[in-house]
Amino acid sequence: MSGTSLKAQLQHDLHDAMRARDKVRSATLRMALTSVTTAEVAGDEARELDDDEVLVVLTKEAKKRREASTAYRGAGRQELADAEDAELAVLEGYLPAQLGDAELAAIVDRAVESTGASGMGDMGRVMKAAQTEVAGRAEGGRVAGVVRARLSAR
Repeated sequence: MSGTSLKAQLQHDLHDAMRARDKVRSATLRMALTSVTTAEVAGDEARELDDDEVLVVLTKEAKKRREASTAYRGAGRQELADAEDAELAVLEGYLPAQLGDAELAAIVDRAVESTGASGMGDMGRVMKAAQTEVAGRAEGGRVAGVVRARLSAR
């Protein structure tokens, strides 16, 4: 993907998916590009998103799919959960590899040390430091859970 922007890569892959008549991939990429465009025109003036901002949009879309899949499973709607999972798989192809539990714990430990956190009152500072290093490789809720566990143990 080097040399081309993430948005351009999404557009290229959408054309390939349409040519291959891959309905799930086409629909998912079309939806992702719509979300990127919506983010670009939000605010006071339209602008092109950089790759990091596109990743934020894709991460949000992936989170929506994950939550919808869980909700459908809980309601006994397996076919709808499977459709969400298929879209999630397409989106995950564009996201950075997710951190393992040990890697995430190490990042949080470094953030606790670097901020000198001593308790739950420091959660915001620790979250900010940890999120900088995590950079989209773990959902915020997951990071917050590890931070909460570390700080409550202090």
